[in-house]
Amino acid sequence: MFGLNKNIILLFSTRTLRLFGYGFLSVVLALYLEESGFDNVLMGLLFSLTLVGDAGISLLLTTSADRFGRKKTLVIGAILMMAAGFAFILTHNPIILIIAAIIGVISPSGNEIGPFLPVEQAMLSQLVAKDRRTGVLAWYNLVGSLATAFGALVGGFLAKQLQTGGMSPLDSYRVILLGYAIIGGILALVFAGLSRECEAVPSTNPAALQSRFGLHKSRGVVVKLSMLFSLDAFAGGFVLQSFMAYWFHVRYGADEAALGSIFFGANLLAGFSALLAVPLAKKIGLIRTMVFTHLPSNILLILVPLMPNFTLAICVLLLRFSISQMDVPTRQAYTMAVVDPDERSAAAGITGIARSVGASLSPAVAGALFTVFLGGPFIVAGGLKILYDLMLFKSFKASHVSDEL
Repeated sequence: MFGLNKNIILLFSTRTLRLFGYGFLSVVLALYLEESGFDNVLMGLLFSLTLVGDAGISLLLTTSADRFGRKKTLVIGAILMMAAGFAFILTHNPIILIIAAIIGVISPSGNEIGPFLPVEQAMLSQLVAKDRRTGVLAWYNLVGSLATAFGALVGGFLAKQLQTGGMSPLDSYRVILLGYAIIGGILALVFAGLSRECEAVPSTNPAALQSRFGLHKSRGVVVKLSMLFSLDAFAGGFVLQSFMAYWFHVRYGADEAALGSIFFGANLLAGFSALLAVPLAKKIGLIRTMVFTHLPSNILLILVPLMPNFTLAICVLLLRFSISQMDVPTRQAYTMAVVDPDERSAAAGITGIARSVGASLSPAVAGALFTVFLGGPFIVAGGLKILYDLMLFKSFKASHVSDEL
């Protein structure tokens, strides 16, 4: 699939390395803050401000990347990732750490954060033929899912082994942070190896030269997609992995080892499900693939808390994950297809930021809902996601972009 294109190989390598680093740190980040004297309130504030800062930095970098330079944008992001890692190692001062989290690149959840994903999507969309775009993005998402899963396993195992060898928990977490910072530095070097083939083609369109936030012709459709994607992400915030793990622990008494195995398997299934979207999209189109696979996934999500026992609940959850990511590469491919080439970084950045903002609003509501009805977040999330599917289909079912082959 990659052919001999060095840039595609480099972009898959940076995706793998970065997501491994996010998963590597995510296991111990909260534990490190706790050991450093952060209470739950201060820790929550830092994570919230991290997401807010990420949205602001990403908006600034991704909406100007096509004009400023995509490679330079990615190198800056990698340097911010490295700087944040070193800042967390060198000080316990809450104010400095909060500033570092806002300006730097730190992922509290193990998921994508920073300007990388939008810019890399734009590059990949430019480097491959349009009829291969969905397939390449599917593999790109699979690689990220696998890297995150294995990064979390390695991070947790390494911290445990260091402590078994006599190192204090705080010092063992510093080793993980050092590894995270080193990964940021390696990323900067790898990004520097990208060629000019990855850069946006300069536009001669006067509207493009006067555009705001990197958009001109496609501003309307990007705004509409951003609103819909924000709704989907808001719904997803009710069933964050930590919330689902908590539900299985409270409802069925599942221990940490069982939960780790369940969600490691779930993430692997989710990653491989992205590949199944490719042949389906070629037959029925991107929008139909997004909606027709997402709807049954959301019905299964609603059914999880209604199962009578632990085994059936796990089976339904894993079945849900086995089709849950089929909309991701198709969503990314569709966004790249409906905007002009010189708008791709901005479009991916703005829709990604909309998702980040939506996802940051619902966890607090979900926490309160747990106290009223333990299975409520699953049902609310599934219902809102079904609403998103129906609204997306109604708004874009008549769209026939050239990439839907």
